[in-house]
Order: sequence, then C-alpha cells, then structure tokens
Amino acid sequence: MNICVVGVGYVGLVTGTCFAEFGNNVVCIDNDEDKIRRLNQGQVPIYEPGLEEMVTKNSREGRLTFTTDLKEGLKDALVTFIAVGTPEGEDGSADLKYVWEVARSIGETMEDYKVVVTKSTVPVGTGQVVEDLINENQKKHIEFDVVSNPEFLREGSAIEDFMRPDRVVIGARNERAKAIMRDLYRPLYLIETPFVIADIETAELVKYASNAFLATKISFINEMANICELTGANVNVVSKGMGLDGRIGPKFLHAGAGFGGSCFPKDTAAIAKLAKKEGYTFQIVESVMEVNARQRAIMTQKIKDAMDGDVADKNIACLGLAFKPNTDDMREAPATEILNSLISEGANVKAYDPAAMEQAKKVMPGVEMCKDSYDTAQDADCLVLMTEWNQFRNLDWARLKSVMKGLVVVDLRNIYPPRLVSEEGFDYFSVGRPNG
Repeated sequence: MNICVVGVGYVGLVTGTCFAEFGNNVVCIDNDEDKIRRLNQGQVPIYEPGLEEMVTKNSREGRLTFTTDLKEGLKDALVTFIAVGTPEGEDGSADLKYVWEVARSIGETMEDYKVVVTKSTVPVGTGQVVEDLINENQKKHIEFDVVSNPEFLREGSAIEDFMRPDRVVIGARNERAKAIMRDLYRPLYLIETPFVIADIETAELVKYASNAFLATKISFINEMANICELTGANVNVVSKGMGLDGRIGPKFLHAGAGFGGSCFPKDTAAIAKLAKKEGYTFQIVESVMEVNARQRAIMTQKIKDAMDGDVADKNIACLGLAFKPNTDDMREAPATEILNSLISEGANVKAYDPAAMEQAKKVMPGVEMCKDSYDTAQDADCLVLMTEWNQFRNLDWARLKSVMKGLVVVDLRNIYPPRLVSEEGFDYFSVGRPNG
C-alpha cells in the first residue's frame, strides 16, 4: 500500500518507518528542509533505540523516502497520516494550527480518493473539522474519508510499541475506511493484536483518557511516597502490594520526581481544558497536574534538606537529565525545573546524560555538561540520581567516594537499595523509603 505521513517528528518518523518495515511504500513529508536533508543523508534527528537502523534499512530498500513536497507525497498515497505537533496552547488546550494547515493543504492538492488519518493527539471534534476543511479547500469534489488512529508510543520503546502494540484504535464513519485501515494493519492480526473499532469522536478520546489515567497513577504513587516518608513506611513495598492486585497492575507505580515528556503534561492539560469548555471540571486530572507540579518542588527541597538546607556555593552532580531513560527528550523534564531552581539559589551544577545533553543545554544553560558519571561527580558535595538509565544502576561507589568532596547521595528514582549505598559510607536519601 502507498502511504504518506505528514509531519516527521517523533510520532511521524516512527510511524512511517514502521509501516515501511511492514512492506508498504511510505513517503514522509515535513516543511523543515534541514530535517529532510539530514534524513535523506541517513541522519535521524531524534534518539530512539533501533530507529536509525530501521530508517537506513527501509530507505536503502526503497520503501521509505523523505520530501518537503506535499503534492508529490500525496499523489500516489491511498492513506495519508497527519502526524504534526499539537503543542499546549497558552490556555492549556491543544494548539491545532498545524493540523488545520495540513488539512487545508490536503484539500487543495488531492486528486483522487484518500483516507486521511489523524495520528496526532487531538481533542474530540477534530476529525469533523479536518473533514470540513478538506471539503472547503477542494477545487472539485473528490471523495475521501477521515479516520482517527491515535498513537500509543512510549519514548524509548516506540518501535516495540508499534510492532507489538497492546491495541490498535480505529475511529471511522464507514466500512470502506475501516476495511482499508484493517488491511494496512494486517501484519498485527497475525500476532492477534486487539483492535478497537469505534466512531471518530470515541477514538479521539481514548488517547486522552489513557494518558490521563496513567498520569493519575504516577501522581498517586508520588502522594503515597510522601505519606510513606511521614510515617516511616516503604513506598516500594506499598507499590508492590498494590500492583499485585490484578485490578490495579504494577506499571506506572514508581515513585519519583513526577512525570514529564511530550505527552502526559500536555494531554492532562488538554483534557482538563476540554472538560472546562463543555462546562465540566475534571477534578481528578486537575489534582494530578497540581500534584505533579508540587512533586518537583518537594524533590528540590529534598536535595536542599540533604545538604542541611543550603546549596549556595555547593557542588551538585546530577546523573540523568531526560524525563525518562532511552530518550533525549527534555520536554517538561523534572530535571529542568529542579536544577534551575538549585542554580538560582547559588549551587554549582554539573550533569551527565547518555543522550540528552545537547537538548538540555537549551533549557538549562547554567549546567556544566560532563563526559561520564565519574567526571560529573568530581569534587561534588552531593550526587543526584535524576533519570534511571541502566548504566546508572551499576555505579562504582568506591570510585565515586574517591572523587567526591561530600558524601551526600539523593536518589530521586529509587534506583538503589538504601542499605547498599549507606554501607559504602554515603548519606543516602531516596523517595518514600527509610534512608537505610
């Protein structure tokens, strides 16, 4: 099948590449000429395990191409995915200007029947507006169908999530479009992937509902961690006891510095705003956002308390900057707010992240970037574990002790057993657990 993907950001590039891996012919379109030039040279602009190799393979085999020419990309495509960004607007709602722009352009350039699929995360009602805009901008009437097919890709495991998803959600108005989408996803039927077929409005809401619920689990366990610290309980055991209940499950019950990234902060704000627009207050989600913001302040204070309340002129070493491991994404990363706050109080901050340092420089210019964990820890009064990259799970504590000036370790992701670090002679602090 011939496919066109408009928008070569994180979602668009992964989607287009994986559909090419399924054997389809895919044209990816973006108006960023530099990005397209780099992709045509085999340079992938984002960090995602396995993606560069898959892009190279499918480009070499002729199934995956990149262009800035929308008309050229649309010409032979039966299915066109809209995968442009939907950033948070000033009022908290999703800013859909890029979606509207693409819809108008599709209407102006299409010459035969298309299935136009919104892959971007969009609020309820977007599909209808996309349909209206295409109709309004057609030079002559050409049949088309609009479909909602939300993505559920986790940064760091996006290829696995696309190739072996928990479910595929398709929202469409007629059987023709549903049949084309089923055919497109046919490789997933072979591994018995569940398919949810719905109307467009329901499909649009599934993504927001999913992300809001997962964000709620994160904020809930962070609240429990704060209560554990007040009572002397251990949040790791609490979360394990909760997660073994099949109605709850163990995922997203890891206490820490709060959620970040390109989805949860934006999507919780958007669904809260959508509810307000309809005259309803989504009180749980509004509390989730409030808890998440407060958690960053609590983690900042935890670092200060570990250093007797004063970080002025202290050397703080931070391991991990991205909002989660296996990505270079710094969008809404807790590290940004926490480290910038410490710098504003006079701390000297050095940091290391395996993938995110180039992105981090843009949002935390006051942080000195280092070459590895031990270079970062040199002369540090305090070591902060911010992101749970695998390479931070096996640190040489004797070596760290030899290069650090102080003995304070603040583990914001509960990577280590408290006793292990304490027995090495460090003053160890974690989240929601006795300190050892």
